[in-house]
Amino acid sequence: MNAAKRYEIFRRFQEDNPKPETELNYNSPFELLIAVILSAQATDVGVNKATDKLFPVANTPEAMYALGYEGLCEYTKTIGLYPTKTKNVLATCRLLIERHNSQVPDTREALEALPGVGRKTANVVLNTAFGQVAMAVDTHIFRVSNRTNIAPGKNVLEVEKKLLKVIHKDFILDAHHWLILHGRYVCQARKPRCGSCRIEDLCEFKQKTSDD
Repeated sequence: MNAAKRYEIFRRFQEDNPKPETELNYNSPFELLIAVILSAQATDVGVNKATDKLFPVANTPEAMYALGYEGLCEYTKTIGLYPTKTKNVLATCRLLIERHNSQVPDTREALEALPGVGRKTANVVLNTAFGQVAMAVDTHIFRVSNRTNIAPGKNVLEVEKKLLKVIHKDFILDAHHWLILHGRYVCQARKPRCGSCRIEDLCEFKQKTSDD
């Protein structure tokens, strides 16, 4: 795919959605960090149902850590893999208190040192909470990047690096939100909705559908 096509794809995304946001509910970098840790292999809707009850009760590392494992499980038990995620959240809260003055760090190295925080989670926090250029490649972005030919790659890291390289600076800060939303609602895994796709004429996917 050439640069002109890529530019037009993201220009249209921006035109349709000038200020894209994550669909996770949060009011602070700490709430976002916890929501993203909980969202691994779970839906944003499911995480929001849990955190909408949790955050009014505990929205600081101290308050959340004070709940303890059993107490926090009362809020997280509806989320997949909740036993491991709950332990990771508590361990992360403890480290935030002990090492970071209860503040969420704004560097990749410090974030990835927290339990339950991998590269993708760190990228979400860096981009969404701190406005840094970072590309959190999830299954949606991986699929869209390969299917459309915007940035094909064999693994998520390859796609991440290619996206950061080929997306124009005018769009790079919001690009991961647009790609996620496009993959979630239009370029879906089982059957892409090519008939109602805003970028169908620019996409290089060979097996286009007429579905809308």
